[in-house]
Order: sequence, then C-alpha cells, then structure tokens
Amino acid sequence: MFIRTALCTAALLLCVPHTALAFDTTPDKPLGKRALDDLSFRLHATVAPYFPTEAPGGIVLVVKDGQTVLRRAYGMADTARGVKMAPEMAMRIGSMTKQFTATAILLLADEGKLSLQDEITKFLPDYPTQGKKITIEHLLTHTSGIVSYTGKPGFPQRAPQDTTVAAQIDSFKNDPLQFEPGSTWRYNNSGYYLLGAIIEKVSGMPYHQFVEQRIFVPLGMEHTAYEGYERSKWPSAAGHSPAEKGFGPARQLGKNQSYAAGELVSTVDDLAKWDAAVGKKLLKPATWQRAFTSYRLTDGKDSNYGYGWELTLIQGEPTVGHSGSTRGYRSYGLRVPGKGVYVAVLTNSDNGTVVPDVVARRAAAVAIGKPLPEFREVALDAAALDAVAGVYTQDGTQRVLRRDGEYLALQRQGRGPLLLKAMSANEFFIPDTADWVVFQRESGKVVGMTMVQDGRALVHTRTGEAPPPRIVAKISDAAFDAHVGRYEIQPGMVLELLRDGGRYFVQPTGQRRLEIFPLSESRFFARDVDAEIGFDAQGMRFKQGNREMVGRKL
Repeated sequence: MFIRTALCTAALLLCVPHTALAFDTTPDKPLGKRALDDLSFRLHATVAPYFPTEAPGGIVLVVKDGQTVLRRAYGMADTARGVKMAPEMAMRIGSMTKQFTATAILLLADEGKLSLQDEITKFLPDYPTQGKKITIEHLLTHTSGIVSYTGKPGFPQRAPQDTTVAAQIDSFKNDPLQFEPGSTWRYNNSGYYLLGAIIEKVSGMPYHQFVEQRIFVPLGMEHTAYEGYERSKWPSAAGHSPAEKGFGPARQLGKNQSYAAGELVSTVDDLAKWDAAVGKKLLKPATWQRAFTSYRLTDGKDSNYGYGWELTLIQGEPTVGHSGSTRGYRSYGLRVPGKGVYVAVLTNSDNGTVVPDVVARRAAAVAIGKPLPEFREVALDAAALDAVAGVYTQDGTQRVLRRDGEYLALQRQGRGPLLLKAMSANEFFIPDTADWVVFQRESGKVVGMTMVQDGRALVHTRTGEAPPPRIVAKISDAAFDAHVGRYEIQPGMVLELLRDGGRYFVQPTGQRRLEIFPLSESRFFARDVDAEIGFDAQGMRFKQGNREMVGRKL
C-alpha cells in the first residue's frame, strides 16, 4: 500500500529536450596531487555528514577523468555485530541491475539475434498482450503498459518466498494493461523481468550466466554477480531494515523475486570498471548512443529515460544514472560524461538514515566544480506559509501547496505529497532530495514558483487558492489508544495502529511503520504518503489517493 517505486526520483521526472549524450570526450588534464587532495577533502566534507557513525552506512566512490578521487566507507557494515563498513565490501545494487540487463539485450541486438522493434511474443509466444503491440523497446523504456508486479497488492507478503521466473511472470501477465504501449512512461519492474526471460530464450543461457560471461568476466568485474552465483568469497555488508527501535536485519527477499530487474550484487570498484567501459566497450558506438537517448512517447514528449538509464541534469550538466532499492540496501550510480565524472554510492539500509541519490548528486556537483546550495531550515509562522500556499501550474501540470501545520505539503495529482521546509520566506527545500523551490512575488503577492528538480528549473504560474490547511489537533493518548489494534483491510493486508510515547503510527503488513497525525479524535493523516485513516461505526476507513477501504478490527 505504502511502497514507493524503487526508482523514487523517477516519479518526478519531467521532459527534457530529445537528445543523446556524447561519450568520447577528451579528458581534462589529470589533477595534480594538491588539487586531487583538495577535491578529495571537499568531497569527504560533503558526504560524511549523511552517514551517522553507529548506524548502517555506505561506500562512496568518485572518479574524475579516470582518477579515483574518493573511495571511502562510512558507518557500520553490521550494526548487530559491531562491524565497520569497508570500501571493498559487496552489496545488493537493486535496480541498478537494469543497466546490465539493458546492455545484455543490446549485445544480442548488435549480434542480429533480436531487434528492439520485435514484439515480445516473438520470444514469449504465450504472453497475452491483449491485442496490443508490445515491443522489446517498450520493456526497456518502461512504456509497455504492463502492470509492475512489485506494486500489486500482496507483493510484500510474497517477497520473502523463493519463486521461479515462470511463476513470477504468471503473477502479472493476465492483468489488464494500464495504458496504450508507448503512450506513457511508468516505472515497471515487470518489463525488466520479461527482458531477463527474453535473454534466456535468445541466448540459450540462464540470465545469471549470460551477464557473467558476456559482461562481468570480460570487464574484470570479479565481485559482481547474480546473488547466489558469486564466483568467489568476498566480504559483504549486512543489509538492514528499520525496526521498532533503530535497525534490524534486512527483511527477507526470496530467490528470483527481483531477477533481471534487481538481483545483482556488486562493489564500488567493479562499478568503476563498468563505468570505464560504458560507451567504449561491449557495444557498437551507435548502440551506446541510442541507449542514452530519451525515448519519445507517442504524443511527442520525451520520457527522460533511455535503455536502463535515467537522463537528468546536475547544475546544467547532462547526467545519466540509476537508483536501486531492494530489501536491506539502496544504491545510486551516475555519470556526467561531459565532465568525466562517475559517482557510485552503495548503502546497507533500505530506509532510514541515507538517501544515496542525494549523496551522489551532491558529490557529483562538487566534482564538476558546481556545488549545490546548502539547505538550512528556518522557522516561519502560519501567515508566511499561507502566503505561498496555492495552486501552481506548469505546462498543464498542476501542483497544489497547502499548509500542513508548521510545514508546506506539495502534491501533484496522482502522486504522494512532498514535505517542504523553509530556508527563507521565499525559498523552500524538499527533504531527502537535492531539489528546492523559489517563489516569485509582485507587489508583495506570490504570483509563481520555480521548482528546481533534477537540475531543471520548472517555472510555474500561481493559478488558484490553496485548499484549507491541515491543522494537527491535540488529542489525548487515551483517545488514540481507543483505536490501537490490528485492522484487516483486505486478505493478507493488515494495518496495525500503535503508539510510541506521544507519537502515533500505522504499520502495514511487511512494510515500514508510518507516522500519522490527528485531525480529530477519529481522523488521522500521513504526511509522506497520500493517506488518511478514519473511524466510524463500521470500523476503520482507510483512504489512499482515490482508493478507500474498510478495515475490520481483528
């Protein structure tokens, strides 16, 4: 219910010019020792504050023009055993797997064994496409319309179980398509799962063996593998998931649950070898160029996604990268080709202290000599927040800002809310991102806002008044305790309401607990997802987005 996509940032990507990135850039003159040490110091000073010493940690690698500028471990590799993180440790990389799956498909295309315009039924003849033409390219670009299996109800409960490729495909193949293939971009793990099956069909090898023999071994990536098929013993960092207090062991993930969409493990050193090969080895130059070209939707808009890579900007510089999120781990890898910069961030917690995307983007900005602004929160009164609340429109897209107690909440239709924190009366930042908002005024009245998102300035016009502010009510703990318990909202999905001191939480089955806030003694809302909970004579009423369900107390 509350799970966000593995690709969190992608949910907010907007259109950029239809371009492909150039790769064979001439490196700058190698940095001298003094310059190298200075850059290393500034990078460490930028990323170190994100990693608490005794919490699950991470490894950060920054390469500039072929020189390793920063290779450093932070925090703990295993909090239960007191083991510190080390730079050589391996971790799950989650959806960063997709760039390797895409490259495997492109290898087969370069060899003439398939075409990206082939319909998937050429290789998966029993797959029901419901009369639609779904191509391999649609799978690569998240534009197939197929339902993503990780977003289906009940997936968190199935995730700990081992499965087979055929069984996982059976779990989503008969679901109705969500949209006409090619018309919409929507992040989709099912598409990359199917790509893995196509690789096996065309090559005659298991997926894990194909990527090993055709990518990892030729590039000397000795510690990158499909989990469970590692080629040698190597130290790894234990995965962590948030627990009632602090962190505990990673929630279990069954074999083949992620498959070609996210089941690889790697090290930052291997990822540096991978980056050194991108654009130069394995594929034809024209194929690499195509992989980093934004797919154009049928309405002419760009998707900002190539073949297994996001296309973004950092301080105006074209950037390609991908995030990963899987049980126990999160990751981010990005390259700024025009500046010869590569950054990899691997972390061993699936939620909590560190957002790899933010660390990677801030590190890359320092490495290219254009640091991002620092975010420092200030307190504003209700009147100052009400002055900027309203409806804002950009190219037909509406975003609504409403006051939420001492904060602002920003919401785009069909998406969860984002919390904004003030830096001044006209500047706000979005926590756990590198994005910020600046409001424009005329004669003292707010008339527009510019949202700086993934390096792009998105200019909005204020087109309407804000909805009424949500004011957190003061209720007694006893009033909340009257609702404490477990509520079944559908078979296998239970919401547990619990109190921790004076804070109130809801815990969905198999997911992290979420703080909720009272609007009254019988109504509560969440700030970081679009969800409300209410109580009446029938029991609990749970509403998320446009969906509403009644929960029966167990």
